[in-house]
Amino acid sequence: MRRVFADAVYWIAFVRPEDPWAGEAERVSRNLEDAHVSTTDEVLTEFLAALAAGGEHLWRRAVEMVHGLPADPDVTALKQSRRSFLYDKRRDKGYSLVDRVSTNAMRDAGIREILTNDHHFLQEGFIPLMRSQ
Repeated sequence: MRRVFADAVYWIAFVRPEDPWAGEAERVSRNLEDAHVSTTDEVLTEFLAALAAGGEHLWRRAVEMVHGLPADPDVTALKQSRRSFLYDKRRDKGYSLVDRVSTNAMRDAGIREILTNDHHFLQEGFIPLMRSQ
């Protein structure tokens, strides 16, 4: 089974219809029929924080999506752990904590593809599935 990782930019674009990446997220999601999607609690926290100021309706959609993920057999949200604090391993890079946690989780799981447009993942040898616009 194909396994991909979902970054916050994907979840945001998937939930916020007017997002500049919404069309690209929709295009990519059509090609995920046979895929299992992984993400992390940290990514979901980033996603919720990004949509918190988007108004009540958008915030509720985001919260409902996050609460619905455990029931989706095609999605796994990896729990946050103390390992998340291993942020100091790549001080030479300007990555966010969440991106660092994500790259660690992807390596641990052997996942190479990521639902994002973030070039940092490309620099780390992963394959971003959302194309630049």
